[in-house]
Amino acid sequence: MNAIYTAVATANGREGRAVSSDGHIDLPLAHPQALGGNGQGTNPEQLFAAGYAACFASAMALVARQEKIDIADASITAEVSIGKDETDGGFGLAVVMRAEFPDHLQGEAGAALLEKTHAFCPYSKATRGNIQVELVVE
Repeated sequence: MNAIYTAVATANGREGRAVSSDGHIDLPLAHPQALGGNGQGTNPEQLFAAGYAACFASAMALVARQEKIDIADASITAEVSIGKDETDGGFGLAVVMRAEFPDHLQGEAGAALLEKTHAFCPYSKATRGNIQVELVVE
């Protein structure tokens, strides 16, 4: 890969801070209450969900333009779950990508657009074969 842009961020664990090199991100981190934390900060799963949703939506816009599909009223929501990985006893991730589509993209048309986007999106490429990603049209 020939890098066009490199994002840089530093964190010191789930109970600390995450800071980007340009200062645009400077967030307190905390375990979510479901993992025994106080929930008084963001967590890596929220950051991953935001990044994946934004990247997927942008990739979908490009795919839709190429296919001449109007997605003006579409949105993507990423749900990132963390849980026990039964294969090694550690933790693993799973993602549900929910697409809210207008009527003309319900059913097969929307499902086909999601599949094409999933094949194209850099986050989807990075996770392929590593975590379960479910695509849902709403």
